[in-house]
Amino acid sequence: GGGTDPAPAHPQAPPQQPQGAPATGGPVNYQHPGRRTAAPPTPPPAVPPAEPGRPARPVAGDASGWTMDERLYNQVWGMFEDLARTAAAYRSAVDFAESRMERELDRVLSDPRARVGPAADAARAEARARHTDLVEQARAALDRDLAQLTAEAEVVEPALPPAYARWDSPVWQAYQVPMEIPMALRLGDLHLPERTDLRIPMLVRLPLERGLWIDAGRPGSFDGGPADAGELRALAADTAVAIAARLLAVYPAGEFSVRVIDPAGSAAGSFAPLVGSGALREPPAAGAQGVSSVLAALTRRVDLVQMAVRSGATDALPPDLDTAEQLLIVHDFPHGFDDRAVTQLRYLADEGPSVGVHLMMVADREDARAYGPVLDPLWRSLLRLTPVADDHLADPWVGHAWTYEPSMVPRGSQVLPQVLQAVVKAMRDRPSYGH
Repeated sequence: GGGTDPAPAHPQAPPQQPQGAPATGGPVNYQHPGRRTAAPPTPPPAVPPAEPGRPARPVAGDASGWTMDERLYNQVWGMFEDLARTAAAYRSAVDFAESRMERELDRVLSDPRARVGPAADAARAEARARHTDLVEQARAALDRDLAQLTAEAEVVEPALPPAYARWDSPVWQAYQVPMEIPMALRLGDLHLPERTDLRIPMLVRLPLERGLWIDAGRPGSFDGGPADAGELRALAADTAVAIAARLLAVYPAGEFSVRVIDPAGSAAGSFAPLVGSGALREPPAAGAQGVSSVLAALTRRVDLVQMAVRSGATDALPPDLDTAEQLLIVHDFPHGFDDRAVTQLRYLADEGPSVGVHLMMVADREDARAYGPVLDPLWRSLLRLTPVADDHLADPWVGHAWTYEPSMVPRGSQVLPQVLQAVVKAMRDRPSYGH
């Protein structure tokens, strides 16, 4: 636990600096940069007046924003920030109470004449009572804030659209392929030890600004996680598939595609929903030959789109070039990779996101240790996620270690194949499918 991976990107938080860089100061601007429109915003939901002496009842979507999507996004971020600050205030108050008690007890001990006897006992009891009083006050304030945030989470969670919703949300049962790209995507849940059942959705902005790394290694480091390395690797591949399926589901038909590199075919079971539904336009690439051909095609796509954008000639791109956003899932890295393939992968990680090519690595960093520090920039450039609960994410305000838990499909649920079938049907109904 306690790593330095940064938090999900925030409208005003630093754009996911490596090594948990501190947030810049200044007010938080929640305005979506791509939403400059003259149309008036839809009115937010009415907030019922609070009863005297009681906090206002929370309402889903009462944050600022032009659309319900934007207001819910901002509300979730507000909850994340509120929980961070509330926990920070509580921890700070407890630390203060501890240090004050230590100072007072030291004072009693520093005078040899007053070290023993009724006066010393009374002074010690008084110091401990003051400590207890301060901690109880801090806990009462924390409990009050947590109760309010829990009430807000209980109304917000059921109101979330598919892009932000858990896989067990009823919203997926009425799923329809969207007409436009949402602001953000849920990658999982975040919580703090003060209240582990209060889960804040972890949302990242779309299109993804940086790649993702599903950490398939270090099984012993996860609290209550599987001790078996093979089981952890399978969970990591399942996590990648759940995120990829969600990305496919929240983009309009044909505007997002997924490619998979699985050199040894070791994750065939995990990738089966993507393969079986037809959501992959090509089967997972296998062997060194498969690795090099996929990387060559994506490198060419990034090069051509970058040149076209720079010269303002995007209409001159070759007709066979797929300009949809693409996600490349690389499983079992560096199996099947030579030095040239590693160089191409680093290039895609750096240059791809700005032109719609995104990378998701499913890997144990230890497997690539032979490359030494040359790959450090690659790992740092990716947002590290874990297949089981692990406290490695830091928020941009106070830097708490948040426990991240991936958003997984409930065991036995058919929601994933149903959603993928709807996505594939919508793709096939588009006249441009396959070009």
